[in-house]
Amino acid sequence: MSKTVADKIIDFNTNLQYSGPLPEYFKVLNPYVDNPETILVMQQFYNKYYNDLQSRKFIIGINPSRHGAGVTGIPFTDTKRLENACGIKMQSAKTHEISSVFMYEMIAEYGEVKDFYQDFYINSPFPLAIIRKTKEGKWLNANYYDDLRLFEMVKGFMILSLKNHISLGLDTSEVFVLGKKNANFIQKINKEENLFDRITVLEHPRYIQQYKSKEKQLYIDKYILTLNK
Repeated sequence: MSKTVADKIIDFNTNLQYSGPLPEYFKVLNPYVDNPETILVMQQFYNKYYNDLQSRKFIIGINPSRHGAGVTGIPFTDTKRLENACGIKMQSAKTHEISSVFMYEMIAEYGEVKDFYQDFYINSPFPLAIIRKTKEGKWLNANYYDDLRLFEMVKGFMILSLKNHISLGLDTSEVFVLGKKNANFIQKINKEENLFDRITVLEHPRYIQQYKSKEKQLYIDKYILTLNK
């Protein structure tokens, strides 16, 4: 019997590891290794929403935050949204992540959660959380493009990850990239690798929540119109 999309995603996540080099003061977090419950809730989520063989459109984030997918293993989904919107409770952690707030408000306007995930697959070119150490010794979220040495070191892994995502049977005629800076790097990779026919850029949920919260409804409308066209 053919593997379902859920089976393929669960296989990908379960075997995910980054063993390549990193610049000093950067570290990669792997929630599937760090917390055994992450594997369990991730399996529940994908078996609930992706237990089929159908193709989906691809939404590309940057890399998971340590309070969102860095805990739950599910992109743009903190433990609050995982429980309240998806009906899956996580016992070992409680997280609130602002990008998750925007994403699930947008999904609520799109329709049922199951309808959205039937149409779309969200993940990142670097699918593990990255953190960096400050001069004060604190660890903060980092993006793969924050340091050009970091990008060059993880670029091969990102390309392989994108190809693995596509192998789930995703529609490559148009990809939706979140964040303008993210899109610049995805466009560079796409020129070299020819993965997608067209790249459509949307503002990143974190940017909207932090800097454009008064206009949030306009961005939700823009997402719906763009994703539905």
